[in-house]
Amino acid sequence: MLATDLPFEKPLVELRMKIEELRRFTEDKGIDVSDEVAVLEAKARALADTIYRDLKPWQRVQIARHSDRPTALDYVRGMCEDVMELHGDRNFRDDPTVVGGIARFEGCPITFVGTQKGRDTKESIYRNFGMAHPEGYRKALRLMKQADKFGRPILCLIDTAGAYPGPAAEERGQGEAIARNLIEMFQLRVPVVAVITGEGGSGGALGLGIGDRILMLEHAYYSVIAPEAAATLLWKDPSQGERAAERMRITAADLKAFGVIDAVVAEPFGGAQRAPAEMIAALKVAVRESLDMLRRLPRADLLALRQHRYRMMGSFGELPEEGDLPEVDVPLPTLQE
Repeated sequence: MLATDLPFEKPLVELRMKIEELRRFTEDKGIDVSDEVAVLEAKARALADTIYRDLKPWQRVQIARHSDRPTALDYVRGMCEDVMELHGDRNFRDDPTVVGGIARFEGCPITFVGTQKGRDTKESIYRNFGMAHPEGYRKALRLMKQADKFGRPILCLIDTAGAYPGPAAEERGQGEAIARNLIEMFQLRVPVVAVITGEGGSGGALGLGIGDRILMLEHAYYSVIAPEAAATLLWKDPSQGERAAERMRITAADLKAFGVIDAVVAEPFGGAQRAPAEMIAALKVAVRESLDMLRRLPRADLLALRQHRYRMMGSFGELPEEGDLPEVDVPLPTLQE
């Protein structure tokens, strides 16, 4: 297996390696084994369909964390033209974990912000493994307020295990920076589309995730806490992350059913890392549809819907002391096409 292969893919990888060995044997020895190769290829297709058709939550978490998945800058450069990255929070420093700037999306100017991960060890250290410092959130807010001033829609691309929890970040106001973003994003007067492209962890994700339209890639996850951290709290054992993921309802399908997100964007077979260009093209279509929908809404309706949807999350009803359980139905508002 290669380092980029996931544990649950091992049987498929071994079968594909066997197919490659037979092909090399044919080339080296000149013996035709095409019938055997065809049989094994059919088995590989059936096995792949079985593996990826019924992925468990923990397996989706593993795919969401794959180092070969497209990053925020990959999506922006693939979907937009005239991309210009901007830097700095005008207060402390530039945080390379949070990227942002302006670009043209199908000819229209937009502002983009996102959390950026690295592909190798050196880049991952530079990007702080996708965990933003306070200045990253302040940079994002600066760019979003600039977008609000000039009437540019905002695209947020989220892929983070969470905000950086180190002492230096806390000393510089990590919690305040995220809370400030939440307050200010509720008041933005321009359309905001947020996309969970991989990991959507804790307040680190929510600090860029207050939007009018929330999209989520098929194998991404979105959660108040990482499964391993939840397992540590619940069972004092981080190795129980798989068990926690099964119970936390963090997959795109679960969150769509709960009304936390608006749409699930299908990934290429096996995950976005298998066909990045195909994934970028699919997300571009979803973003276009969302922006077209939001641009038709009056500004007052835009703000009212955004604020209402988050107020209604977690709504509950009190049960009577006796009698049948009442039906509690508090639907989130939906944007009409």
